[in-house]
This record gives sequence, structure tokens and C-alpha cells, in this order.
Amino acid sequence: MYRIIFFHIAVSVSILLGGQEDPEAYKALDRFASVARDAPSVSISFIMTTSDAMENRNDTIEGSVIIAGDKYKLTLPENTTWFNGTDSWNYMPSVNEVVITRPGEEDLSFFSKPSLLFEMYRDDYRVRLVEESSSLQIIDLYPRDIKSEMIRIRLTISRKGYELRSAEYRTRDGITITLTVKEYNLRFKPGNDFFNFNPASYKGIEIIDMR
Repeated sequence: MYRIIFFHIAVSVSILLGGQEDPEAYKALDRFASVARDAPSVSISFIMTTSDAMENRNDTIEGSVIIAGDKYKLTLPENTTWFNGTDSWNYMPSVNEVVITRPGEEDLSFFSKPSLLFEMYRDDYRVRLVEESSSLQIIDLYPRDIKSEMIRIRLTISRKGYELRSAEYRTRDGITITLTVKEYNLRFKPGNDFFNFNPASYKGIEIIDMR
């Protein structure tokens, strides 16, 4: 489940409309991506709401993610994940268990190369600037793959500081995932071991090493 949630976050931070490209939208996303890449890390605390129109159900969780190059730490209510660029630790406090995995070199997904977040929109989406004001820009992204389960991503980015304010992800099966950003911080400098899991901090933990 944590991978599904993280995928939506990843896509949100990264469009088939009349076959047209929108240069202004790409300029806005280029600035947003450039500022994020130049920062020591991208730290986001968020509220994520999932609405299922078919089931008439809404679910809300809060979490945070910190990304630095190809490393990250994702904190959700039921688990925390660390990735140091080589190994991944998924810790589940309810059972005091951590699962360790190591993505293969052929794996070029977000989970093995988080920096793709700030590049994928160029190759995988067509984009359109749908609204702008003195403080915000709203950009729609549509997948180039017409078989994608996703219909649209809508990003709201601030003009000052080029910070993500919200993202909306809609799928063909009536699910809408809305990411509302509580805090977007580009100043945090992670320490050398920040993206490594330390089992010594968790008494009695069960370690499942699948590397």
C-alpha cells in the first residue's frame, strides 16, 4: 500500500489535449523542477484525501516525505520507509518489523531513482497552463500513454519560491487523490545517516532481509 501512495506523491511532484504542447506550462514546470533540484532536499508534509466515486467513500491520511537526490524518507501513519540510494527499509511499527530490499540496477522507477521526479514530466506527459494569478499557477498534465489508468494530474504551484501547493490525481475508475501541502521546505539539510534505518533505535525489532 505504501508504494501505491508514494507513487501518487511522486507523480504529483513531477496529457493528451488536442495534440498541443504548452510552452508556458513547461516553463513553469522547468522552474519548479530546477529550484527543487538545486535545494539540499525537498521536504513536504501533506494531507492526502482519496475519494472513490463508485464506493462513495473518502479516506484521509497525513504524512511527510523528504527527498534528496536519489534518497528519501517517507513517513505515513502505518509505516516509514528509508532509501539511501542502494537499500530500502520499510518499517511497520504495528508489528515492530522492518523489511530490507535492494532495487536492481535495471529498476529505473521512482523507488530506485527519486530524481526522476523532476524529469518525468518532460517525457511522459503533455502539459497545459490552465490558470494563473499573481501568486499561483495551475497546470494540468495528461499521460502520453493513452492506456494509462490516470486521466489527469492538476498541480498548483506558487509563483514565489516555486513551491507545490496541491496536486490532484484522477483515474478512469472514479478515484480522485488530492494532495494538500501543509509545508514545503527546501532548506532542510539531511545528515549523512538520515536516509539509513538504525535498528538499534527499535528494541526487539524483527528484521527481514530480502536483499
